[in-house]
Amino acid sequence: MMAAEEEKPGLKSSSSIVPCFLFVELVIMAGTVLLAYYFEYTDTFPVHIQGFFCYDKTFSKPYPGPDETSKIPPLLVYSLVTGIPCFTILMGELVAFFLKAEGTQEKTIVTADCCYFNPLLRRIVRFLGVFSFGLFTTTIFANAGQAVTGNQTPHFLSACRPNYTALGCTSNMQYITQPRACTGNPLVVASARKSFPSKDAALSVYSAVYTVMYVTLVFRTKGTRLTKPTVSLTLLCLAMLVGVVKVAEYRNHWADVLAGFFTGGAIAVFLVTCVINNFQQTRPPPPPPRPQRPESVLGMPMVALPCVESPLEKLSGTQTPRGSPFTEIT
Repeated sequence: MMAAEEEKPGLKSSSSIVPCFLFVELVIMAGTVLLAYYFEYTDTFPVHIQGFFCYDKTFSKPYPGPDETSKIPPLLVYSLVTGIPCFTILMGELVAFFLKAEGTQEKTIVTADCCYFNPLLRRIVRFLGVFSFGLFTTTIFANAGQAVTGNQTPHFLSACRPNYTALGCTSNMQYITQPRACTGNPLVVASARKSFPSKDAALSVYSAVYTVMYVTLVFRTKGTRLTKPTVSLTLLCLAMLVGVVKVAEYRNHWADVLAGFFTGGAIAVFLVTCVINNFQQTRPPPPPPRPQRPESVLGMPMVALPCVESPLEKLSGTQTPRGSPFTEIT
């Protein structure tokens, strides 16, 4: 039965797809999630403590309050960056599968020793799996940058509440390097040291670019030329709006937001172009070319001429019959 299935066109049997998925891809995904968790919720990777100048106006903006009081709170950002791409990919794949859209149907059905993988399920798991991996990778890059640089937010001095008298600040050019210079809430101070790059901006742009590339490369609708540009520009504008709000509320500098935009966009472009091949179907290798007839020097096909037997060959191959008058006498 298996041999018969392997002979059918468009059916491919693979005995390594299940072990590779279980012991390689799931392990990498679990390690990525675990590393993101350690960066986000533990003190395994402490933030670098940078000094500051006395009365520095760059970091003297008023404290805007905790992140939950923002006009775009983290819960809303995380819900949008995960919900919009997942909904778009699910609906796009279902519509393309049932409408038999050209270019979105898998030409190869993969089977293994234990199970059968539906083409629709394969595409959904592939696209959403890569998206999830990139989402956690973007989080790791942003948290690693914040931990290594330790750049302060615009409201750092308002959260730090340094005692300038005890620190001996006499001029604006005096640089304070004491690790215990802050008298504010330690949790608020630690959060105020995580500014570069902006994590919310990185996640927003990553999600928007990934979804925009999916919509642009997969949807092939006729007669609606403005649909894809409208959806794409709307998603990009929402991602840019997150960065603008972070700057307006004195939670990040412009450089932090731009660095977050670059980080998220670069990861999304890399994953789409290099990992999942622009959302295109898996194409089998082309068949070997058929041998062609030899051609002449001028590029014209050779003409097959009839074979003409030479007279000399006739004479040499002619046998003299016995009893002939021309028999040689010895």
